Amino acid sequence: MNLQNIVPKDGPSIEEVQKYIKKYTDETIVIKCGGSVLLHTNLFEQFIEDISVINRLGLNVIVVHGGGKNIKKKLDGHNIESKFINGLRITDSKTIKIVEEALTEINSEIIKRLSLKKCKAQPITAKKNNIITTEPEKKELFFVGKPKKIEKKNIINIVKNKEVPVIIPMGIGEDNNIYNINADVAAGAIAKKLNSRRLILMTDVEGVLDKNKRLVNEINSDFAEKMLKDQIITGGMIPKINTCLDAVKNGVTGVAIVDGRKPHSILFELLSDKGAGTLIRK
Repeated sequence: MNLQNIVPKDGPSIEEVQKYIKKYTDETIVIKCGGSVLLHTNLFEQFIEDISVINRLGLNVIVVHGGGKNIKKKLDGHNIESKFINGLRITDSKTIKIVEEALTEINSEIIKRLSLKKCKAQPITAKKNNIITTEPEKKELFFVGKPKKIEKKNIINIVKNKEVPVIIPMGIGEDNNIYNINADVAAGAIAKKLNSRRLILMTDVEGVLDKNKRLVNEINSDFAEKMLKDQIITGGMIPKINTCLDAVKNGVTGVAIVDGRKPHSILFELLSDKGAGTLIRK
């Protein structure tokens, strides 16, 4: 394998990549992307390149994507106001159809862009290859669910073919209805089921910041829980950290919260000494 032809020039050094490839061979990496990564052309292209590089290096990568901003755009177009309870969108029968449409568009675009990089990918949606059985989150949220059961066979078959599963965070309830799931939560549940070596949550922030607003490169569960208790971790970072803690306590070796706005953040997080955000271990 000629790494010079695979790793981008502005990515990690070849020496580092060689060192880290061994670490991830035969392991599973789950990457959740959302936010500005899906909106900005340059960030999206870099994300696609990073996924295709990991695939060409022979590593097993699974993508779970959100799409909140595309959903909002579509709902606005239908004059439907977005209302939230604890950060989760109230999703009635009309809204769920629009949510599904918005996420399916993003899913198709990711698969199309990966194929242009000679990286084969397969969609996993609620209607095609569904892997998530859901239970309702709260009655007043309507069609918002949380994963009850993950069926891993479809994911494993795609990965065995050296293809990338690209997963929409939706599932089917026991009432046979489609439910929307928070993308971080879906990615965490999938990473747990597969005992992944890494779960990467791409965000629009640097990572976890200490009380002086400096980046914390690595923390363990106890320290993360203390930061939550001391209210150093606040706002939108709280559910992310809870997903991380749940994952590392249930079979995932490490979870990284990385800054998707940084060039090649996925490659630097996985294949370099310095990383690209905050790594949380048990």
